[in-house]
Amino acid sequence: MRITTDQLFKNAYGNFALGAFNVFNAEQVHGVMRGARAAQMPVILQMTPVARNYMNDKMLRAIIHSAAEIYPEVDFAIHLDHGNYDHCLDAISSEDYHSVMIDASHEKFETNIGITSDVVKRAHSKDIRVEAELGVLSGVEDDTRIDDDKARYTQPEQVVEFVTRTRCDSLAIAIGTSHGAYKFAGNQHLRLDILKKIQDMLPGYPIVLHGASAVHDDEIKRINQAGGKLRQDAKGTDLSDLQRSIALGVCKVNIATDTRLIWTRVHREFFRNTPDLFDPVVPGKEFMNAMEIMVKEKIRSLVAYKN
Repeated sequence: MRITTDQLFKNAYGNFALGAFNVFNAEQVHGVMRGARAAQMPVILQMTPVARNYMNDKMLRAIIHSAAEIYPEVDFAIHLDHGNYDHCLDAISSEDYHSVMIDASHEKFETNIGITSDVVKRAHSKDIRVEAELGVLSGVEDDTRIDDDKARYTQPEQVVEFVTRTRCDSLAIAIGTSHGAYKFAGNQHLRLDILKKIQDMLPGYPIVLHGASAVHDDEIKRINQAGGKLRQDAKGTDLSDLQRSIALGVCKVNIATDTRLIWTRVHREFFRNTPDLFDPVVPGKEFMNAMEIMVKEKIRSLVAYKN
């Protein structure tokens, strides 16, 4: 059943986080919905501009609508991830999204406020919620690359002003995660001290964490054994850090890299193990099964750690 993100966040705050999974095709949608059904938890299906261009936004939305009929017991919301101004206006005009993310985090503070405020005004007139971003994550997201030296942590003292002036409904912040498979090195962890300051300033306000895939060692190893060349030092977000962040107000956790690693592992092993086969249904079924398991385990793990 379709449900608004603000309803989901009210139920989640301080207790658990919503898993928000980027989807590009029908197999991914099946895997996410099956995983949410198995976990008996709500989920967010989100589409990036690249996904919308690849599959066509109307096609993706039609796939999700069909999935709603196939999995009527699953509560879910549809979200636009990392949209620019034009992407957001297009999504708002479709009136098919529960929320949109306007990503003007690379702009100057005042410009970010101006763009976000305009999107909020237009979205709220259609009863659509808006996620904004303050602070810049490093790494690679679809076709966008942000170098480490250009990434910056969210400044807590700016958060209250930004949220008050823009009236955005949730805020993605930069506290150490990054997009892609190479999120952390050595003993780096999330800057939970920054998150705690933000929660103290905005108690009850929903925070979003991007770049939160786990990047399991086993996936990297199996991909490389099947011909891949991923770096062995690939390291994702620590689960204990995630659970502590949920206790501090994180209500939505974005997952994209883990789904891509599963797709890569399944297809590389298929081509290695069965070079005589060329039926897309065979790896497609395996991918959906693997997605279901990952999504179920991820959603169930996104609970608050409280001392």
